[in-house]
Amino acid sequence: MDWKTHRIDALLEQALEEDQAARDATTHLTVDPGLRATASVLAREDLVVAGLGAIPRFLEIYARLDRRPNAQTRFEVVSHPEIFDGVKARKGQVLAVIRHNAQVLLSCERVILNLLQHLSGIATLTRKYADAIHGTHTHVLDTRKTVPGLRALEKYAVLCGGGANHRLDLASGILIKNNHIALGGGIPAVLGRALRERQPGQRVQVEVRTPKELDEALAHGAEAILLDNMTPQEVKSSVKRIRSSQPGRVIFTEASGGIVLENIRAYAEAGVDFISVGALTHSARAVDISMSIAAEQN
Repeated sequence: MDWKTHRIDALLEQALEEDQAARDATTHLTVDPGLRATASVLAREDLVVAGLGAIPRFLEIYARLDRRPNAQTRFEVVSHPEIFDGVKARKGQVLAVIRHNAQVLLSCERVILNLLQHLSGIATLTRKYADAIHGTHTHVLDTRKTVPGLRALEKYAVLCGGGANHRLDLASGILIKNNHIALGGGIPAVLGRALRERQPGQRVQVEVRTPKELDEALAHGAEAILLDNMTPQEVKSSVKRIRSSQPGRVIFTEASGGIVLENIRAYAEAGVDFISVGALTHSARAVDISMSIAAEQN
């Protein structure tokens, strides 16, 4: 996936500008501008790490924003070889150590922690869902239910947690949902147009909610089926029908709607290839990560 690095840098810069980090009145008036310090980023609960790579990018961008004479730019970010994005960290583990000018560390502390806590929260929740269906052939997917502007980073965090990415945006794939069907003249009409006029390599997926809609989608060439708001038993029956409808033809199956940690295993055991869960991004709790800053000894 193309994470559009320049867009992520723009997002990190916006976060620093929003907080007026380079104009931190309190820090500039209370801390010696020449003081060097060491910051330890600490996991205060068990979590899955995501976003460590943003720390040096924040500091590099801050250096561009800091217009003060003799601004300090030299820094180092290190972590233990066993700590990186995607690993489980235990409460009390140091995730990263940053050596930099003390003023810069204080001014960037909040934006760094905000992003790490948010992304690691998504990764941590995703890992719970992935673990819940371990041993099945089903993969857990994210959705487009993301914070505006943060989608690429949030979907990256899902990958760190062991999930998989659904389409990144509306241009990345064809997913015909119930409103498209209602406004476009029904499944045969919209599916026919999509199959005829799609771009090379685009898979056409159709959302269905009833056996009748499923039959229409299969009869008119759907290549992937989204089984929406069905019970596990209904999903199992639908998957069986899809598999037997056209032997030898691969039709990808996905379930969504009302799926939570307590029932995701039942949906996976119903035989779907994918389960999409909006909660991975829209309901993940920010995990507890802190930063302890101490002056370096000369």
